[in-house]
Amino acid sequence: MLNIEVTKEKNVAIIKVSGELDGQAYQNLIQNAQEVYKTGTKNILLDLSDLIYISSAGLVALHFTALLARGETLPDTDQGWRALKSVERTREGGAQKNVKLYNPRPEVLNVLDMTGFSTLFEIFTDKQKAINSFE
Repeated sequence: MLNIEVTKEKNVAIIKVSGELDGQAYQNLIQNAQEVYKTGTKNILLDLSDLIYISSAGLVALHFTALLARGETLPDTDQGWRALKSVERTREGGAQKNVKLYNPRPEVLNVLDMTGFSTLFEIFTDKQKAINSFE
């Protein structure tokens, strides 16, 4: 089960993702990110402190959110791993400037490390520092 809560602080949308980000729920994160983006907010902090599991579909949702915030062409999320092919293009640009991660649990951080996603996103353990990093 996935729960998503969106708040805003300064010019940053904070999307708190709780539960399991898997193939049953990843579209919910994508929809929330799209709604945030449509409001004109370009800076997104993904609060992963209560996320207990992330699958490959969850990684697709993170990648999609990063591409969205950068204004890039979005992959077809129904393509699963094939949607992640554009990660190589993302890697070339270094860490995301508009999407950052806050406080992922060790089991989620392990997945991010194993897949190389921890090099694509700045990861913070201090929420205020994360918010201030967008300035």
